[in-house]
Amino acid sequence: MTLTNPTPTDTSRATAALWAGIGYAALFVLAILANFTVVQPVKTAGSATASLEAIAADPGAFRLATLAFAAIFVIDVVIAWALHVILRPTGEMRSLLAAWMRLTYTVLLGAGVAFLHLAGQLATGAIEASDSSGLVALLLEAFDITWLVGLIAFGAHLLVIGWILFQARLAPRILGIGLMIAGAAYIADTALHLVVADYAAIAGVMLAVVAIPSMLSELGLTVWLFVAARRLRTAGRVAGQVAARV
Repeated sequence: MTLTNPTPTDTSRATAALWAGIGYAALFVLAILANFTVVQPVKTAGSATASLEAIAADPGAFRLATLAFAAIFVIDVVIAWALHVILRPTGEMRSLLAAWMRLTYTVLLGAGVAFLHLAGQLATGAIEASDSSGLVALLLEAFDITWLVGLIAFGAHLLVIGWILFQARLAPRILGIGLMIAGAAYIADTALHLVVADYAAIAGVMLAVVAIPSMLSELGLTVWLFVAARRLRTAGRVAGQVAARV
């Protein structure tokens, strides 16, 4: 199956591919700004008190990071829909499976955002508690573990998407393989988080195991989506011209 066989539905698939590409590009920017520049430095500040003080020292940045994660929550819903529209011609059931897996991950991410917001409220005194620093640390940990559990579903989503692209030959097969490797890495990392008592000892290795294939394959998917949008739009115009002549 190719993306260049003109059909009347190519215009809507082109729009979906464009939205998915834009969404993925936005995810890269938002995730880096929110997670790696704000949330993770706060979480690894050294102690519960240090984490609370880090949030209280710049509450605006923490609120913006929380808002960025809320935006990611919405964007992931759009991407789940868009990928389903694009991949549905390869098989309704497996395309739906991929979409549902991503939506499952998204729901858990949304719950994590709620924990993040509550941590910010406690740290800034908007909510009073007898042990604010301890609760802030607990909520930050709850955000992390909720997100991690969600990444099992996200990994399954990438496995299905990768298999569809590989089997249907919609994209270079290396992209499908890369997505499947990334999906397996996400699942393995979360499993190790849950069962290994001293995960910190292997955290550096697992970061590389997850980050390298996921960054490369998801960046490749983003590029492919933009290319697919252009090809599908062209195919849609051709189909329209052919239909007009009939």
